[in-house]
Amino acid sequence: MQRAHSSLSPARRWTIMASALALALSLSILAEARAAGAGTPAAPQAAAAEGYVPDVGQDGKDVIWVPTPQTLVDKMLDMAQVTPQDRLMDLGSGDGRTVITAAQRGLTAKGIEYNPDLVALSRSNAAKAGMSRRATFEVADLFETDLSQADVITMFLLSTINEKLRPKLLELPPGTRIVSNTFRMGDWEPDASETVTEACQTYCNALLWVVPAKVDGRWQVGGRTLQLEQQYQMLSGKLGSSEISDARMDGRTISFTADGVRYTGEVNGTTIQGSAAGKGEWSARRI
Repeated sequence: MQRAHSSLSPARRWTIMASALALALSLSILAEARAAGAGTPAAPQAAAAEGYVPDVGQDGKDVIWVPTPQTLVDKMLDMAQVTPQDRLMDLGSGDGRTVITAAQRGLTAKGIEYNPDLVALSRSNAAKAGMSRRATFEVADLFETDLSQADVITMFLLSTINEKLRPKLLELPPGTRIVSNTFRMGDWEPDASETVTEACQTYCNALLWVVPAKVDGRWQVGGRTLQLEQQYQMLSGKLGSSEISDARMDGRTISFTADGVRYTGEVNGTTIQGSAAGKGEWSARRI
């Protein structure tokens, strides 16, 4: 049996082949563009905020959008003991309320949000509040964002997302404060937690962590060795032959009890300087 196109002229056959090739190439380019677009947030449009009202529960890249009640925003900032000298970063900043509230307290604050419409809305809200200079927003993936310049990090994410962020958070400078709405970070227990009841029906818990200095290992304290084992902010170990107790880190501050004496000190890299109750000053160096 002859093939149907065998009687086509060479010119006609070439035209058909060229059209098919062009179609295949176009489809390939379209597929690549869609794949690239799926991995990169679009730039916010200037008019995106006009008339845009986000839906509570709408889908997002990592979590759905649910706004943090203003009373809890205030509590989270209070727990972090923010000052105008602090730089705050809000991960998954939504409509911008946490960033704007921080800016109203004098902080330099930045929101990281993947949804370009929410970023445009946040910028509009900041402008209306007169906070555009101190409250800024960026369309970005929170997992790819440099967090190192933040003194305070706020977030309302799922526990699974928090746990994925945990290694990055623990590498931040000691003393960095992290405050989460409701959701925890696995076995890294919070340093403090509070619940608000005013104007808040759901997701009303604020959890605070302070990034601890890393002190795990051996330290020389006079003629004795301080051996420390560290699990996040909690410590255990020995000073000489004596077990230490009630031992923990609070940012750069170390405290523990040994032989009935309470020791406190400030960690500065490879040295510790502090005081021992009733015993005067003490110091240690890493060995």
